[in-house]
Amino acid sequence: SHELGDAYTWPWAARCYDALVAVFIQFLPPNSRDIVFVGMKSAVKQGGLFLLEGYRPEQVDFGTGGPPRREHMYTRAWLESMFSGWDILVLKDYDEVIQEGHAHNGMSALIDLVARKS
Repeated sequence: SHELGDAYTWPWAARCYDALVAVFIQFLPPNSRDIVFVGMKSAVKQGGLFLLEGYRPEQVDFGTGGPPRREHMYTRAWLESMFSGWDILVLKDYDEVIQEGHAHNGMSALIDLVARKS
């Protein structure tokens, strides 16, 4: 089954998940991002995982996907701060060619996170 909802109003804490995956969600503006991430984190069970793949600010220079706004992208420092108190298992920033359709295609400035709720 599937459900359609809004990231800003979704009742995150109403359910608990073993894993929550967020892939290329740079549509969240900085002034709303923190509250959405706090909500998503609340939906992860104790010992569960949060996995993220997204763009770093340098992605704007590549112009191969995502919004053309650096402030929408993820930095190592922001993720370390947001997931303070979690066990960060993977936090990797790197450049790599991706081919994921017309909107995400070419050399990309990526960042990956895998964190366990402790």
